[in-house]
Amino acid sequence: MILIADGGSTKCDWILLDTTGKEVLRTQTKGLNPTVLNPEEVRSRIDENSELLDKREKVTILDFYGAGCGTDKPVEKLREVLTDVFSTATISIGEDLMAAVYAVTTSPAIVCILGTGSNSCYYDGSEIHSPIPSLGYMIMDEASGNYLGKQLIRDYYYGIMPKKLSDQFGKKYQLEADEIKRHLYRRSNPNMYLASFAEFIFTEDDQDAYFQKMLTAALQSFIEVRILCFEEAPQLPVHFVGSIAYFSENFIRERMAANNLTMGNVIRRPIDGLIEYYRKNKIAQ
Repeated sequence: MILIADGGSTKCDWILLDTTGKEVLRTQTKGLNPTVLNPEEVRSRIDENSELLDKREKVTILDFYGAGCGTDKPVEKLREVLTDVFSTATISIGEDLMAAVYAVTTSPAIVCILGTGSNSCYYDGSEIHSPIPSLGYMIMDEASGNYLGKQLIRDYYYGIMPKKLSDQFGKKYQLEADEIKRHLYRRSNPNMYLASFAEFIFTEDDQDAYFQKMLTAALQSFIEVRILCFEEAPQLPVHFVGSIAYFSENFIRERMAANNLTMGNVIRRPIDGLIEYYRKNKIAQ
């Protein structure tokens, strides 16, 4: 059986397919980003899912696509854990960009991730080109959940956030300075913690002008550094994958039009698209 995993920093979706492409198991674990988690934490998060462990001996192929899997050292750490858990499987590990591409297109395009983190690539129809390395949530990740979360916290503390929203924000989250610093500097997954605040933007009844300005600026920044960097961008559709992309689709469309770019597909989770890709291209009928 083939086990497919799409792992972000917040969560990891797992799908097990039999030799006919039939779905045997669909489950989820916490995020497994190997750049922000040590191997022990990765293993612990997998071990929490009894459904997954019960099926592990049936897995012959494991294809893992994940955030933080773009460089050798994190990949090797993750591979050691996965090999220990799924000892009967042939394991391959690729970037989450690969999953995003397979989920949305088989034709040349620009493919973007806007979730807990952000990234982009040019897909030429057969190969993925991503010349700009992703340096993660502290330096890059424009328009991502953690990028927006950082902006909200800064604006709250600097008094930039409108009073009405500031009051609501303060009631909804624990915003004591010591609590924030504890999550950022002493606990795992600070990027996921920061991204959790972005929900505030999309759950308020009124899409306040403050939110509109923030999203517009963040998306414009992403377009400039992560889409227009590809000379092919003006001639190709641009697809978006991820929760932030899904909830901010209207703003993305407006920014894309303003930059004379062609809007492609927007999907929240790539795992469903991955299933169809595997059924058509990886599984013998």
